[in-house]
Amino acid sequence: MKKMKFLSVMMAAMLTATSLIGCGNDATTAEVQPVTDTAATEEAVSLDSTGSTITKTVKMGAKDVKVEVTDIGKEGTFTFWSAYTGDSAIWEQKRVDAFNEAYADLGIQCELQFVPDGAGINNGKLLSAIAGGTAPDLIVTDNPTSCYQYVAEGAFMKLDGCLEEIGLDVSSFYEGCKDIMYYEDSCYLIPQDTNVIMLYYNPDIAKECGLDSANPPKTIEELDAWSDAMTVKAEDGTYSRLGIVPWLDSGNEAFIVPYLFGADPYDKESDKINLTSDEMLGYMEWIQNYARKYDPEKINAFTSGLGQMFSPDHPFMTGKVGMTITGNWFSEALREYAPDVPYEVCAVPVPEGGRVNSTPFGTNVFAIPAGTDADKAQLAALFIKFAQQGSINEDNFSVWRSIPVIDSAFDDVSLTKNGDKMYALERQIANSPENGIPALCSVSAELSNQFVALRQNLIYNPDLDAKEQLQTLQDKMQASMDAK
Repeated sequence: MKKMKFLSVMMAAMLTATSLIGCGNDATTAEVQPVTDTAATEEAVSLDSTGSTITKTVKMGAKDVKVEVTDIGKEGTFTFWSAYTGDSAIWEQKRVDAFNEAYADLGIQCELQFVPDGAGINNGKLLSAIAGGTAPDLIVTDNPTSCYQYVAEGAFMKLDGCLEEIGLDVSSFYEGCKDIMYYEDSCYLIPQDTNVIMLYYNPDIAKECGLDSANPPKTIEELDAWSDAMTVKAEDGTYSRLGIVPWLDSGNEAFIVPYLFGADPYDKESDKINLTSDEMLGYMEWIQNYARKYDPEKINAFTSGLGQMFSPDHPFMTGKVGMTITGNWFSEALREYAPDVPYEVCAVPVPEGGRVNSTPFGTNVFAIPAGTDADKAQLAALFIKFAQQGSINEDNFSVWRSIPVIDSAFDDVSLTKNGDKMYALERQIANSPENGIPALCSVSAELSNQFVALRQNLIYNPDLDAKEQLQTLQDKMQASMDAK
C-alpha cells in the first residue's frame, strides 16, 4: 500500500467514523454479579524494562496504589491531549496526577489538556497542529478507526524503537489488538484497554416466553427463534415488545456484527476491500429478512421514541426488547439507570462459519504525533507503559468492566479476584484467536460511514439487491484506496 504525502492528511481531517469491534460449539453464558467496590489492586502489571525499575506507592484519586516506575535517565515535560469527557475526564486527571507523583523525583511531568472530538482527530485540530508544528507529544483517542487511517496517511510516528528503549514489551498483548497496533509491520498505536461485545438478555422475559434462560441461543437460528418468542404484536400490527433489533446498540456500528458473521471487510494480505464475501452477504440477508418479517417502518416507529444506552428509557431497560447486542459498558448503564432489571450475558450467537465465542475489539488508543522530539517521545512512551498497569486501570475496569490488553493483567483486577462471572466470560472471549478489529485500512473512516448508510438503505428497502449495492460500494472504496 502506498502512503500519501503528509499534506494529504489534511484532506482527511473532517472524516468521522463509527467506533468499532477460537471455535467451539458451546456459547458461554454468565450470570451477572454486582461490581464490588474494593481498594485498587496492589500489584502492578509485570513489564520488561531496559532501565532501572522501582515500585512506588502513589495516590490514584483518594486511593493509595502501587505502581512501577522506570528510570530511563531522562527528564522533562511532555504534553498530552486526551479525548475524554465527563466521568472519564475525572479518571484521566487522576491517572495523570498519579503519573506526575510517581515520576516527580525523576524530573518528568505530563501536562494534560482535554481536547474534544477524539483528541482533535474528528475536527481537524490535531492535524492542523501537526502541520503547524504545535502538536502535543502524546494523544489518547476514542476514535481508533480514524486514528488508524491517519497512521496510513503519515500523521503518527513509529513506536518500535521508543517502546524498546523504555522496556514496554507488546508481544504479550492480545493478538486481536495487534490489528490496530501495526501498520506495514511497524507499531504506531498502543491500545489503552479493550472491550468485549456480548448478547445481553432478560432472563425473566425468556422464562415468560417458555425459553430456558440457563441455555441461551448459540446459533443465529436459535437467536431468531428467541426473538420470535419474545415479540409481542398488537391487533393493529404495532409492537409492544420485540425480541431483538439487529441494528440497535452495537448492531448499529459498521462492522461489529458482520465480523462476528465471519466477514472480513478488508483483506490485509491482498490490500483489497471485500464487501461481497459469502459471510457479508449472509449478514445482509439476515438483516433484510428481519426487515421484511417485522416491517422496518413499524420497528422505526417502535424505537424512535425510546432512549439511548445511558438513559432509563433504553428499550432493554423498559422491557421493550428482550435482547440486545452491545459491550461490557452496558452493565454500568443498567446498574445506574435500571438496577432492578435482571440481565444475563453470553457470547453473541453466529451462523455456521462465523466467529464462535469471539468478539471484535473496540479500544481507545495512544499515539505520538509525527515530528515529536525524540526525547519527548520517550517520556510520552513512559506514560503509555504506566497506563497499562492494573493498579492504574482498576477504577476504570471495575466500573465499565472493560478489560486489559494483556491477559495476565486480569489477575490484578478486583473483578477477577472477586470471582465476577461476567468478567470471567469476558476474559474467556478475549482469548479467542479469532478476535480482531475489522476494516482497518487507509480509508477506514469513510468505509465505515458509507457502509452504515448502505445498510440503512437496505433495511428500509429490503427488496434491493444487497450484492449489487455492496459491489458498487466495494468498487468505489477500492478506487479511493488505490488513489492514495
